[in-house]
Amino acid sequence: KEARKRATSVYLVDRVVPMLPEVLSNFVCSLRPQEEKLCMSAVFRINESGKILDQWFGRTVIKSDKRFTYDQAQALIEGTNLDETFGPEVKRFHKWATEYRKKRISSGALEFSGIEVKFKLDKEGKPIGVYQKIMKDANHLIEEFMLLANRRVAQKFSKKQSGKKNPFVFRVHDSPDPDKLILLKNFVSGLGYKLKSVKPENASSALNDLLDQVKGKPEEDVIKVMAIRSMAKAIYTTQNIGHYGLAFDFYTHFTSPIRRYPDVLVHRLIENFEAGSANQDELEKLCKHSSEIEKRASDAERASIKYKQVEFMLNKIGEHFDGHISGLTRWGIFVELADTKVEGMVPLSSMDDDIYRYDERKNRIVGQRYKEIFEFGDKVRVKVNGADLLQKQLDFRLL
Repeated sequence: KEARKRATSVYLVDRVVPMLPEVLSNFVCSLRPQEEKLCMSAVFRINESGKILDQWFGRTVIKSDKRFTYDQAQALIEGTNLDETFGPEVKRFHKWATEYRKKRISSGALEFSGIEVKFKLDKEGKPIGVYQKIMKDANHLIEEFMLLANRRVAQKFSKKQSGKKNPFVFRVHDSPDPDKLILLKNFVSGLGYKLKSVKPENASSALNDLLDQVKGKPEEDVIKVMAIRSMAKAIYTTQNIGHYGLAFDFYTHFTSPIRRYPDVLVHRLIENFEAGSANQDELEKLCKHSSEIEKRASDAERASIKYKQVEFMLNKIGEHFDGHISGLTRWGIFVELADTKVEGMVPLSSMDDDIYRYDERKNRIVGQRYKEIFEFGDKVRVKVNGADLLQKQLDFRLL
């Protein structure tokens, strides 16, 4: 009942609010090495070229031989760790994952993975450092096999595939709204980039092309954010419409029952599939609840990051930093600092060498007398003028 109410674990910067108690999530239900664990499994037989020859879903006992950190697995993939017993196995999985990823993207899947902001905390939970975590091959390896399990489970137990009328839980993602794509096209054209199509059926390849254009550019992050905003939100439902962002006709969440309630529902549905005892109306209510709580958790996680970024800057008032312009509005210029990705705002009212106005059509700030122009991606140097922890806001001044 408590897991149903919480619906998901929440990952804040300095703590986790778990869906399940720690004795379950970290011990009883966790695949700890050399311990037998009861599981619901997706088992695949795969040939050397990565083709799925056979599959089976059901209850198992798993005894794990080894638990890797992502860094340990990455070292095996890169060949910097030559002593590990399971090196050949990890490399084989990496090879398959690479092929699955290429095939998925060529089929129209969107590629939005990027940099995550992480913090070094002291014993009191205060941030003493900010760094960027980049998705590497080891992360992609795990991702691809989770996607494989999730997709094949959804295929197997959907009404269409099974021929039964039993309801099931799907993770769906609708196609983008053409009006939002037009807004995105206009936005990026003002920055000198091109979105080749605003038709939903062509949008995935057009968006991936756009992301390739901006890769490594100062405006990459803001364009990614705007592109994501043009997308529909993924939700849980018993009505399958496919997953646009992943380019899958069938998709569910099966792989994380420790931290997501829909995965628990899917496991129960699989276990009782032949009996067909699930109530569709009740399942749909639980899907809606899970989608709502997921959004609240995501908002809380973002707010937690912003809070810690401002807290990190509290003792840096008066210091100078390099950054680039990450946003423009009628009232100010947003600046993202180069090393930490901390963002603050320079109010136009603080720029007293001229009267500055926002040119909405060209998406830039222009000085009325001397015609100085500020645009997205421009490199700037700022002074930290103030930090409001309650509002999670930083006040910058241009130097």
